Amino acid sequence: MASRALNDEEVLSEMNKMVAFIKQEALEKAREIKIKADEEFAIEKARLVKQEQQAIDAQYEKRRKGAEVAQKIAQSTITNKSRLKLLHKREEVLQEIFSAVREPEMPICKRGSVYEQFLEGIITESFLYILEPKVTIYSRKSDADIVKQAAQSATRSYKEISGRDVDVDIQPTIADDSSQGGVKLVSGTGRISLDNTMEERLRLLEDKMLPEIRKDLFGRNENRKFYT
Repeated sequence: MASRALNDEEVLSEMNKMVAFIKQEALEKAREIKIKADEEFAIEKARLVKQEQQAIDAQYEKRRKGAEVAQKIAQSTITNKSRLKLLHKREEVLQEIFSAVREPEMPICKRGSVYEQFLEGIITESFLYILEPKVTIYSRKSDADIVKQAAQSATRSYKEISGRDVDVDIQPTIADDSSQGGVKLVSGTGRISLDNTMEERLRLLEDKMLPEIRKDLFGRNENRKFYT
């Protein structure tokens, strides 16, 4: 059967169908593009939001740590200042105690027989340390007589203990206002000298007893790990 040519109405109808088809295809394609664009937008939006949240969290964490460090530094500074103030006050108390001992109301040098016994003891002790046949004793000017008596007794005690004799030369050359008593001794050869003045004995006692005095007054130091 031979085909015939389409008339104008049929051509227009076919064209309308084609236009409708193309339009439908375009709408579907546009919808697909929009759906994909919305998905990509949502993904990008989520990425940007997460990125900003991470940046904010990092900034917050940085500031938080900075605040913690600043707080610890401030607390450490306050603690150190308080500790130094406490140590300073403790040192003042110790110095007040030592000052009272250094300058007692009744110095031992004014206590007669007690002072003589003290001198006899330290002179005997010094003779036994020096162990030489000749010794010079330096004393306060006002102590010349009592030191002479104490030295005589010490010489006898030294003889009884060591079996040795000692020749003693007493030199009262120490100014009274520079010492509260005691003596200094020098061996005859000059190689050995002993400072047994009250001031030196107190200084040595302070050094030796200071840790124990601190403990008795202020308690055990919690920061100290080793004790001799």
